Parts: sequence; C-alpha cells; structure tokens
Amino acid sequence: MAERGRPQPARKKPVRPAPKATAKPTSKPKPTRRSGGAVRLAAASVVLVGLLFAFVYPTRTFLDQRSQTQKARTQLDILQSENARLAREAKRLQGSAEIERRARQYGLVKPGERPFVIIPAPSTATTTAPPPADASGGGP
Repeated sequence: MAERGRPQPARKKPVRPAPKATAKPTSKPKPTRRSGGAVRLAAASVVLVGLLFAFVYPTRTFLDQRSQTQKARTQLDILQSENARLAREAKRLQGSAEIERRARQYGLVKPGERPFVIIPAPSTATTTAPPPADASGGGP
C-alpha cells in the first residue's frame, strides 16, 4: 500500500517487439480511409440524382398538366357561354317577326302590298363656277 503524500512509482508500458521486415512485395496499396469516403460520397450523389429523376420530373409534369387542364376548363366555359348565346340568337332569328323585319330592310313586300319608295329631294345648294381668269395674265 502506498502512503499518503508519497509519490507512487510510474508504471511501465509493455514494449512491443519491432515488426519483422519481410521481403514480400505488395502489389496493391491498401485503400486509405479517404478513398472510402469518396466512394460513399459518389454513391450518395448517384442516389440523390436517381431520387430527383424519380420524383421531381413526374411532379413537374403533373403541375404542368394541371395548369393546362385549368386553361382548357376556362376555355370550355367561354365556348359554352358563346354557344348558348348563339343558340338564343338562332331561335330569335327564326321567328316570323324577325324574318319580316329583315325582308323589309331589303325592300321586299308581302303579296298585295304596294311598295313606296321615298326619293330624296334634290339639293338646293347651287354651285358657282370660279370667275374666269384674265386673258392678259397680269394682275393690277
């Protein structure tokens, strides 16, 4: 037992024998820890690119198609309202009152009616000819 205050003797480490020199030539250098990390980094990069192709491209395509679908629906609504307006106008134009109105615009009359045409009155404004020019060609 060691007493208090007394220094204890230092422990000695066991001595390892020196490695023996061998004449074996090494054909391959052992890979270092650094190259293993580079391989892992390259593999992780390949996996990341694969995930991008697997998820980003289809998502982008989906969003583009959704936008195109929305534009097509908007255009469809516009065309349907235009179609309904044209159907109402076609129904109105097939009525007898509208047909008669259009025919009278072209000067047509019903059988037995007398057509009257109003001729515009001649204009009352007289045109005056400019005064004849002097033959002498000179002025005052």
